[in-house]
Amino acid sequence: MGMVVKNRMVGVGTVFKKSKFSWEDYFSDKKKGGHRFSTEEFLAKEAKEKLFHLNGGKTLLDFGCGAGELLIYYAPYYEKVVGVDFSSSMLLEAEKKILHHKYKNVDLILADDRTVWEKLDIKFDQITATGVVQYLDPKQIDGFILNASAYLNEGGKISFFDIIDPKLYSLWKIGWFSQNFIHRDILLRACTGCVKRVSAFLENRPSDIIGNSYNPHRIEKIARKNGFQMEYAKSMYYEYRYHAILTKT
Repeated sequence: MGMVVKNRMVGVGTVFKKSKFSWEDYFSDKKKGGHRFSTEEFLAKEAKEKLFHLNGGKTLLDFGCGAGELLIYYAPYYEKVVGVDFSSSMLLEAEKKILHHKYKNVDLILADDRTVWEKLDIKFDQITATGVVQYLDPKQIDGFILNASAYLNEGGKISFFDIIDPKLYSLWKIGWFSQNFIHRDILLRACTGCVKRVSAFLENRPSDIIGNSYNPHRIEKIARKNGFQMEYAKSMYYEYRYHAILTKT
């Protein structure tokens, strides 16, 4: 009887002793980025929008390049492109795409927002991060801008693409932008959201696996702190996302 009780107590303790969640672990085996569609037609249009905001230069750092879905469209426009990601499975997919297109001007680096800087040996005209800010906390965003500043050529820019807007994302989640939106479904969707948040807490993962959302003013405040001015642009292909284009003041 004593052994049974002991085993039960160990089981209860295990339930409350949650393992720490990390985005590195979450993406360790992923092979696709979080794009709305993975067709070449859609990705080409998305890349074209971002190239418009990048607006030239010779060298590009694509931080959080993932599986290289956009990087392969950037490469023809730059003399040198460096893709960085902390997921080895993602970088493997990116490497396959680069080899398929026979690009000779692209290097890939396995690193995160802290370790990438010590692995760079050139400066860049453009530093971009698409769908990355949502996986960083404010302190990390601050540190990223500070470090990136040291690797920017004169006149260079930092472009944070597809940042989640908390207000617009809430509307998107209840179907506000859908053609079939029905007001009476709001309560049901809200209840479903609460259930998902409780489930996330019990599983020790973020309440929304898509990551963090940030009001544009918060990003602008961090940018100004580091000597940058911010230009705001709404995403063309994601109703609840926006771009923050940072230039040195």
